[in-house]
Amino acid sequence: MNAITENKPAVAPPKTKSRRRFPTELSIFLVLIGIGLVFEVFGWIVRDQSFLMNSQRLVLMILQVSVIGLLAIGVTQVIITTGIDLSSGSVLALSAMIAASLAQTSDFTRAVFPSLTDLPVWIPVLAGLGVGLLAGAINGSIIAITGIPPFIATLGMMVSARGLARYYTEGQPVSMLSDSYTAIGHGAMPVIIFLVVALIFHIALRYTK
Repeated sequence: MNAITENKPAVAPPKTKSRRRFPTELSIFLVLIGIGLVFEVFGWIVRDQSFLMNSQRLVLMILQVSVIGLLAIGVTQVIITTGIDLSSGSVLALSAMIAASLAQTSDFTRAVFPSLTDLPVWIPVLAGLGVGLLAGAINGSIIAITGIPPFIATLGMMVSARGLARYYTEGQPVSMLSDSYTAIGHGAMPVIIFLVVALIFHIALRYTK
């Protein structure tokens, strides 16, 4: 007997409804709006006044967020690569102490470096950035070369940087800074710096591999 075979058309798999992914950017804005509404309701309940509609409070909040946001941008890059950095706050404190000590005026008799007062503003700025860069390089080298988990490596850097900052200033505040240095943290300058840095990292993460 000859076997007779019939060519049957291939059966297409059943169509499934494609789920549209909710845009991540839009969801972030919705979360921010939700947080703002929570604070607004909290302000009316506790103090019977608006929390976000107060111009002075809103400006102060934006300035504080811009400073913390600069730190958060750097930490975000570490988290994206499944790492963690516990030392960011302590390294920031050490960098700020060293930068501020190089920005003191000659009018202050108890300057940390009496022979290095009234320096151009770019010197303390570069010194602070250099300390942060050095700490990051040490963290990265320890993790990459020795294979120590980021949690342990950055924990050690956190303790070291915090101790160095306290030893460096002997637990005393660094005061009498030059006007050109303090101007960096006044007005809209912190917000401008934050927006520029955020834009640079946005372009780098979105359009590069």
